[in-house]
Amino acid sequence: MRIEAGPGGVRVEPLDGEVEPVVRQLLGFPFDLEGFRPQDEVLAGLVERLRGLRPPLAPGPFEALVGSITAQQVSLFAAFAVRNRFVTRFGEQHGRAWSFPDAARVASADEDELVALGFSRRKAEYVLGLARAEVDWAELALLPDEEVKASIVALRGLGEWTADWFLARHLARPRAWPAGDLGLRKAVAAFYGPVDDVRAFGHRFDPFQNLAAHYLLVGLRVP
Repeated sequence: MRIEAGPGGVRVEPLDGEVEPVVRQLLGFPFDLEGFRPQDEVLAGLVERLRGLRPPLAPGPFEALVGSITAQQVSLFAAFAVRNRFVTRFGEQHGRAWSFPDAARVASADEDELVALGFSRRKAEYVLGLARAEVDWAELALLPDEEVKASIVALRGLGEWTADWFLARHLARPRAWPAGDLGLRKAVAAFYGPVDDVRAFGHRFDPFQNLAAHYLLVGLRVP
């Protein structure tokens, strides 16, 4: 699969029935940008400044959760380095690209293999536990937000932060609001001043908390 971005849009080759759903996830097509017209003046200004920003989504649930595990308590640079080694070790190469590893393939690995890639011993346990978990991801995706979160946090090593980002960056749930994320807390403080209850603060953006979070995060980094 080859993806090229240009003035006329995005070109994907080949684009067939198998590839198209993955590409639509990667490009954030499930987000309703047309309906995203916030009344909040600060957020409205960010929407105007960042017009067309469409947050990307993780195509698969296993990829989304492994990504969250690698990002726990480390820099994004370190997380991406570990993730890249993980993908090249367990994924499949397609030309110059690699597919994210299948959970079944990772399930047969042992902790030492993951530790050698840069995972801590505990994170290696979490990833293997996730790969071996008997979860019906298709059924999970049909549940309400709070039930999805309850199912995620029931898995060892996965907490509310991970569950919120799973809702936001895999399922694209409109009201997902990762209130425990340090970056989002900094963005809220930068644009609105000190806020005692960041989770409650998210209600002002209802029903577009997910898009609001992404625009605040990007707005903090882009002048």
